[in-house]
Amino acid sequence: MKLRSSSAMLLAPFLAFHGPIAASAAPPAEVRGTWVTTTANDAIATPQNTASTMSRLKDIGINTVYVEVWKNGYTQFPSKVLERVIGVDRRPALMPMDPSDAPDRVKSAGRDLLGETLAQAHKNDLTYIAWFEYGFMAAHKSTDNHLRRMKPDWLSRDIKGNEVAPNGFVWMNPLHPEARRFLLDIVLEAVNNYDLDGIQLDDRIVWPYITMGYDEYTRKIYAQEHAGKQPPDDHTDPEWMRWRADKINEFARHFVEEVHKAKPNLIVSLSPAVYPWCYEHYLLEWPKWAAWEKDPKSPTRWDEFIPQCYRFNYPAFEQTWNEQVRFMNELGNGRVKDLVAGIRVVGEGPNATWDEVRQSIELVRKTGGGGHVLWFSKGVLDAYPTELKAFYDVAGQGPAANPRARAR
Repeated sequence: MKLRSSSAMLLAPFLAFHGPIAASAAPPAEVRGTWVTTTANDAIATPQNTASTMSRLKDIGINTVYVEVWKNGYTQFPSKVLERVIGVDRRPALMPMDPSDAPDRVKSAGRDLLGETLAQAHKNDLTYIAWFEYGFMAAHKSTDNHLRRMKPDWLSRDIKGNEVAPNGFVWMNPLHPEARRFLLDIVLEAVNNYDLDGIQLDDRIVWPYITMGYDEYTRKIYAQEHAGKQPPDDHTDPEWMRWRADKINEFARHFVEEVHKAKPNLIVSLSPAVYPWCYEHYLLEWPKWAAWEKDPKSPTRWDEFIPQCYRFNYPAFEQTWNEQVRFMNELGNGRVKDLVAGIRVVGEGPNATWDEVRQSIELVRKTGGGGHVLWFSKGVLDAYPTELKAFYDVAGQGPAANPRARAR
């Protein structure tokens, strides 16, 4: 052990009496994660960047990466499911990955980003979660892609027939059986073809917005279940909200059951908007999903919940996180240890300060949460790499294990 001279002088009597200081115990297991995306950064823009990014994340102390693999209507891996549905097996050349992409950024067809990032993540002993970011989202309003052109009957619409939701995206109808099957099949294809540690969906597994659900297919199903009546014109009608939410709950059960059937030990993760805002705007009530594992009639398990507690200051984060803990205790069978905080470091607006990031992580630990995932890798790699590395390596403890990590 190397000691500064002043420290050595202070510790000399202690060492003489007690002997050498024992090595620090390993830190408690927790998720120390970050999302990795092709948007607004170059972390995985080339194979060389991918290798460097995964190595640096490991060195900083991250143990889990959530890597974007389904985006703007195309898989980020070669997909026979995608090819069967729309005729191409990945993003074609000149089709933007992100609405802001310039043509020169996407002049080549999509790489197998899943395979490439997975190999480098595992090389660095990182837990790898394939993040199907877009879920039922088919395209940005400015993107005229294959899925939007070829499957108009899959799309959700508002009462005026508009296919663009208030959030600026075109969505597949989460009630349509073919759209459901498509999303599930691309997830299962990745699960079966790659050595994934887990998969993640977020708040795009839901209705596009509370104003949506007036497409022809949804109207038909609603009428069948309501003696021929059409959905109320008022999209905030409590029964109409409840009916749509129940349809999402139904699919969420089916989804997680099929994924776990394919690979029982896979981590199935959800990163939703915070509750109850997500119910009021998207008809999502994810805390109740946590209680399903104890359902005597139909036990099924989502393994991890990462609410997006993205706030611009620590007091706002503290209030939001404590609310999520309370709802998990009240509605989710107390599964706070499976509640992981999504913490904003960078994004729209000013970056979080390091002190705000640190306090947020410490609050999650204090309240018994399962860890944290930082939005996004740019914040880890560019904003606070030195601070995070020192924070994670307190007293020389070194890296923490992901509590759900499996041996490889």
